[in-house]
Amino acid sequence: MRFGVVFPQTEVGPDRAIVRDYTRAIVEMGYTHLIAYDHVLGADISQRPDWSGPYSHRSQFHEPFVLFGYVSALAPELELVPSVIILPQRQAVLVAKQAAEVDVLSGGRLRLGVGIGWNEVEYEALGMDFRNRGRRFAEQIDLLRALFTKEIVTFEGRFHRVTAAGLNPMPLQQPIPIWIGGSAEPALQRAAEIADGFFPQRPLEGGWAATLARMRAWREAAGRPWESFGIEARINAGSVDDPAAWQRSLEEWRALGATHASVNTMGGGLRALDEHLDRLRRVKETLAR
Repeated sequence: MRFGVVFPQTEVGPDRAIVRDYTRAIVEMGYTHLIAYDHVLGADISQRPDWSGPYSHRSQFHEPFVLFGYVSALAPELELVPSVIILPQRQAVLVAKQAAEVDVLSGGRLRLGVGIGWNEVEYEALGMDFRNRGRRFAEQIDLLRALFTKEIVTFEGRFHRVTAAGLNPMPLQQPIPIWIGGSAEPALQRAAEIADGFFPQRPLEGGWAATLARMRAWREAAGRPWESFGIEARINAGSVDDPAAWQRSLEEWRALGATHASVNTMGGGLRALDEHLDRLRRVKETLAR
């Protein structure tokens, strides 16, 4: 199992020195990949009395592809993982271009996490249709893979059209692995059927063992081997400051077949960079036992 971290960008401020120091510290600790969440805009919830989302305009988010271009120069050994790019609120061809560039600059270390998202405010501002995002999503993944692997692409879909064109430079990985994050049943089925891996959020009825059994059945029905499917567990070390709980969570996911695990230190009141790094050191020491 490979161990990574979730960059606590909502809690540590925007200074590039923070990105630099955090990146160098996690490499020294032996973590192998860096996850960054994605949001383009934050809503002013004072004007939205029915708002239920976890973030607002006060929540800080770096743009993942730009962030990873910087990080790739600081730590060329790190795998870079957006988890997840909200794909249907973006132009698929532009995402392909950005992902290919990060893959080149990182030496082939991008793992592209994508999802459909929940924030209608962003869709509106970016000029994309929130209502058909699920239908566009699978087609976008087909187009991404075509652009990642073919010098010249002609693609005619329901929502996208490319006529005799291609990326240059192309990514080093052909194709870049595409993982899906989600919690609704359709998202989990899509992940099982078409993705290279999965970022679990919430299980379906019956818990994670039952959920993964269903996903395995969907994947095998689609003619794809379960053994090729990655699973990224998330270890909550922010609001949970309990080494025994971290260890239990890891062992539970290991038993479920997780291939990766990432440590999230957000949500526990840690504000300074050193507080997050100290927590990560404690987790790494615990999980290494």
